[in-house]
This record gives sequence, C-alpha cells and structure tokens, in this order.
Amino acid sequence: MDPDILVIFEQKLHLFIIDPLLGFDTPQRKVYDLGEKSVHILLDEGMWGLIDSFRERRRVQRLARRVIREYAEIPSPQPWKGEEIAFPRKPDNPEVSIVIPVYNNLTFTFHCLRSIAEHTASSYEIIVVDDASSDDTPRFCRTQKELIVVRNETNIGFVGSCNKGAAMASGQYILFLNNDTQVTQGWLEPLVQTMRRDRVGAVGSKLVYPDGRLQEAGGIVFSDGSGWNYGRGDDPLRPEYNFLREVDYCSGAALMVRKDLFRLLGGFDERYKPGYYEDTDLCFRIRDEGYRVMYQPRSTVIHHEGMTAGREGSGGMKEFQQINREKFFARWSAVLARNHEPPDSRNLFRARIRREGQNILIIDHYLPTFDRDSGSLRMYYILEILSRFGHHVTFVGDNPSPLEPYCSTVQDLEVEVLYTPYVYSIEKYLKEQGKNFDMVLLSRAHIAWKYIYHIRRFCQNARILFDTVDLQYVREARRYEIEGGKKILASVRKLKEMELRIARLSDTTLVVSPVEKEILLKENPSLHVEILSNIHHIYPVTKGFSERKDLLFIGGFIHPPNVDAVVWFTKQILPLVQRKIPGVRMYVVGDDPPSSFSAFDKDAVEVTGYVQDVTGFFSDCRIFIAPLRYGAGIKGKINQSMSYGLPVVTTTIGAEGMGLIHGENALIADDPGDFADAVIRLYRDEALWNRISSASQENVKQFFSYEAAVAALKKILQSSDSGHTGVRRDPGRAEPKNKGDSRIR
Repeated sequence: MDPDILVIFEQKLHLFIIDPLLGFDTPQRKVYDLGEKSVHILLDEGMWGLIDSFRERRRVQRLARRVIREYAEIPSPQPWKGEEIAFPRKPDNPEVSIVIPVYNNLTFTFHCLRSIAEHTASSYEIIVVDDASSDDTPRFCRTQKELIVVRNETNIGFVGSCNKGAAMASGQYILFLNNDTQVTQGWLEPLVQTMRRDRVGAVGSKLVYPDGRLQEAGGIVFSDGSGWNYGRGDDPLRPEYNFLREVDYCSGAALMVRKDLFRLLGGFDERYKPGYYEDTDLCFRIRDEGYRVMYQPRSTVIHHEGMTAGREGSGGMKEFQQINREKFFARWSAVLARNHEPPDSRNLFRARIRREGQNILIIDHYLPTFDRDSGSLRMYYILEILSRFGHHVTFVGDNPSPLEPYCSTVQDLEVEVLYTPYVYSIEKYLKEQGKNFDMVLLSRAHIAWKYIYHIRRFCQNARILFDTVDLQYVREARRYEIEGGKKILASVRKLKEMELRIARLSDTTLVVSPVEKEILLKENPSLHVEILSNIHHIYPVTKGFSERKDLLFIGGFIHPPNVDAVVWFTKQILPLVQRKIPGVRMYVVGDDPPSSFSAFDKDAVEVTGYVQDVTGFFSDCRIFIAPLRYGAGIKGKINQSMSYGLPVVTTTIGAEGMGLIHGENALIADDPGDFADAVIRLYRDEALWNRISSASQENVKQFFSYEAAVAALKKILQSSDSGHTGVRRDPGRAEPKNKGDSRIR
C-alpha cells in the first residue's frame, strides 16, 4: 500500500472513530495506543525490535516507580488534633499573597497549611477563605496565628471565594492554592522568579498525584474548547514535562497571577460560578492583554484533587464542567478557531506550547557546558536567542546525559532538553517526531555526519542547517604543516570529504568567520554559507594598568592546539620575556591539562586546571597571550579576553577572521622573538595598553556581541525561509551563572 494513503487512512480513523469513541486520556485509549505503536514497531523493526522496545518501556517504568516512591514518602493526611502550625511572622509588605479557598475537609486544609510552613522560604501571607464550612474548620482557623481568615456566611463556591480572598491581598502576586494540596520544598521561589520575567501574567506549578503520577504539566485547550491536562498519569520526570514553557492555561489548583493584572481584569469571571473553566478563561484574558501564561516545572505541588470546592445543586460541581465549557467556547470561539489545534492526540506536540514561531531541533555533542568551552557558550546564546525570537527549540545531545547545572539552565530558557533514560536513540526520536520540525540545526561535523541522512529521511518538512563551529579539516591541515605525519594527512582528507558532503546535503552551512566562508565557497560555489560567529557580552574594566600584573592563558587541553601553544610559549618565548621583566608569571587555566605540564617551573608558570569562574583572572592579569600555531575558526579565548578589555598578544592564526589590526586592537607576531618583544612592549606601555583595551571592546561590540548575533541569526533565518524572527526582549532572564570560560578554544 502507498505510505501516503496509509497515513491519510490512519488520520481519518483517529478523527472520526478512535478519538470520539475512546477519548484522549482513558484506560481504553492507552491500551489502543500501545497496541497501535506495537504494530508499527513490528512492521518496521521486526519481532526483535518489538522485544527491545518493551524492554526499554519496562526500564523506564521501573525508574518511574522509584520517583513515585519518593513522593509516597509524603505522609498521608491525618486528622487535625488541635496543633498550632508554626508559621513565620507575616511581613508588612509580602511579595506573595497565598489565597486558599476551603469548604470542609479540615484534614486536607491542615496538611496544606503545614506543608507551606515547612517548605516555603519566600515573603508571603496566607489568606484562608472559609466558604461556610460545617466541620471544625472555623475553630481550626481561630487557633492559627499569622493567618488572614475570611468567613463566608453562605457557600458561594470556588470562584466567589477566590475573588473575595484576592480582594484582601497585599502582595505583588496572588497565588491561588487548593486546600487539597501539599507543597514541596522550594516550590514558591521558582514561581516568583518566573513572574519577574518580561510580560509574564500568570504561572502554574507541576501538579502530581499523591502516588507520584503526573496530574498536569500545564493545560491544553483544543479548538472545540475541550481541555487536556498535559501528561496526566505519566512519569513526572520525562523531558517534555520539565522545561519552562508558555501554555494555554494552568490549573487554578496552584496558579500565581499578577495582582494588578488580576484586578484590572476583574478577577475570575462570575459567569463560571461556582467553578470550572474560570482558570482557563482567566488565562485567555491574560494573554489577550498581551501577557504570557507559563508552566514552571521546578515548582512541584501534590494535589489530592476534588476536595476543595463546596457542593452546589443536586449534581455537585461536576455538572458545571460541561455547562461552563459551552460558555467558554461561546466567548473564545474565534480565538480557538484561529490559534488552537483540533482535538487529535497527534496534535499534542504543537498544542502543548503556546508559541508563534517554528519548531526547531538542535543536535550537538552534549549539553552546552557554557563555562568550559567557547563552542558551548556560543550554543547557549544561540538557544537563548532562538527562544527569544518565539521559536520552540528542542535540544538533544549525541551524549544525552542530563548534565547539571547545564540541563536546568537550558530548560530555563524555555528550551526542551531530551535526555536519558527517556531518549536513548536519536534516530528513534526522529522517526517518531521528525515530521513536527520546521528546522533542524546540526552542530559539529562528526555529530552532523551521524544524523544527516536520518534527518533527510524523517524530517522532510524541515530546513537543515549545518553549523560547522570551525572547519576541522582546515585546522588539521595546519597541524600537518607543523607536525607532519601520514596519520594527520589521512585525517585531513577524511574530514574535508565529510564536511563538504554535509554542507552539500544541508540547506545552509554556518561558519564563524569570513575566512572560512571564503574557503568553503572556493571548494563549492553553489553552497549557501552564512556567518554566525562567537557571542560575548562586554564587561566593565574594573582595574587599571598599574593594578595588574602577570600573563594569562585560558583553554581546554583536550583541544591539541592549546597544548601546543602553551608548550611553545613556555619553551621559546617566556624565557625571553623574563629576561626583561623578572618575576613575571604565567597563569595556565583550563580543563584537562596534560601531565607534562607538571614539569613547568612552578615559580614561573602556575597551572590551575579548571576554574569555574575566571572573572578574577581577567581583572588581575595585565596581558592575555594566545600563541596559537595552528587552528581554525574564531578563537573564543581571544574574544572573551577582549570582552573584558584585557589586551591580547596573539599570532596570525589566532587573529584570523577577527578584524584584528596589529597595534590598534591587538599585538600580532609569529616569530618567538617578535612575540616576546610584543609582550614586553605591551606590559610596560600604559598608553598602548589603554588604547588596545578600549579598541578590543569595540571590536567585540561590532563583530562578536550579543546584539551582533541577534542580527546575524535574523538574517540566517530569513534566508532559510523560517518565518517569524522578531526578537522578544526579556530583561528578567538572567545570563548563565559562572560563564567565565576556562576551556575557551
């Protein structure tokens, strides 16, 4: 059968039969989906492929059970026995007002409040709205100090109680919290941090059942007005549920809102009394005002579900779910038709994220270790800029280990990070999800080579960008000129063939310098080549010439050119410098220094190894040296030094493609004697030092700044026909911590 006909048949089957009969989140649907997936695996991969898939499924389920056991350690709610909860003293100007509507169920209210007292460090007040409870709730509230208690004489329902509590709030943010919840350690601060971001109007927590299963990772609203608790019943540690993202709505069980915005909108709409769809409607109105609604997975709240609201009418609260859905649909039908996906489970990938841009997949060697190498720092900023443009970015490493703190930092950029044990085969992921991507960026030749053919097969709707980072065959050819050897020559030929073939198979090839663009186009004029160079922020020069001393080199020593540079400098150049400047020292900072470095004179050379934050070295040293004899691309170590205003002495290879002019924004020399003279001259001449320091930062600003990268990426995306590229400013988003780089190449 024609594969396209089969796909169309399956779509019609789901739309008209499976979805209406089985729904989206029922036990019957889960059995059907598992059977359908098994049939596909059996047809594509055979019996052994099916067996391997079931083995992997069992392995992930065992991991999930361990997570469930962690949550199960939270004690089951026990009846209140007259205890007084030890709340901190209520601040005069709290940042957060926690509004908790309650109706009976004192046991849950007691444990909810006690969990807040035990696990919350932020500045907050608690407002309890007792919705005419008939149990011991009123007496309990009278015995608890530091609570603000509002008592309804009649049961007015969830909507009315929340609005009444919000009217009493004095905090900058209002957090609506069900009384059938138990908060976990550190739950509140991530919500507050998210609210401080640009144009965020509301943010919700990850909701987890008491048995450890996920209840909700943000909510989805389909075009017919039906809602879906994304991830319901699944493993809460899966990658798709653990990155900050913009969503349709978050449940009012744990929802933080800007107080000024909540009051501007008139609170929860009374048309949804006593409850259901009031939180969804509020989130839609917040977005209609130009604000974003976010899901924050770092805030975990255990939700017992169904214990908060009072009953009204003979049918109870549930009878209002369908009634209010119809009200909601009538109000928002135009928006739903224009911006929301039809109710089909296969639309989940796009429906789960409320973004206007493209779906972009990025494959690199591993998570960007932005404090260790310049390629990673550049990748970090690429991820950040693409996210700010409004694109949904998914990142996966050839080594998909969730390295920390790098994984969490990237997830906070609103980037989805795929990691083990949930993604153990990129090829399999591409087969399942490749059709959803509009663009794929492959970073580094040896990684791109592994996946380029899978991308072309499974991502047929996607533009392919090949990010060289630097041209490896050029670097190795220059190494051959110095070291010789048949093995290196064979490597040059192999790398050249591989990089040129990947470039031909891609729609756009990215290089870091005009020099490498010229090299590629000389090899193949038909290639589409764009420049996206290193990316650096500019830092103030905190110390002057006279307050500094000594020399600095930074680099990762897995990278052979850096080892060669240090050995060459210490053997042939440093002795010449020390004759004129007695007592001058050289600091060698970076990961994985070879054992041969231990033979250096410790009075003259200090090898520090990896240093997490190298800012102090850039502030205290007088000269940065980059004595590179071979290499390719743009040297991040030089960019970084110049961004701090620390003058650089380097070689022609080091300066390549950077717009450096000898005597103006750097000193450049290739002969050992000339290099030594340049170091000595710069070390002694304060006027020259100041002039080069200032010009260095101007060079970074023009060619290698964050703003330059934004402009370059806009141009690249436009030339790749990628649609939306408008950058969204976000002053609330922080730069990566400790981004001083001790392995900069």
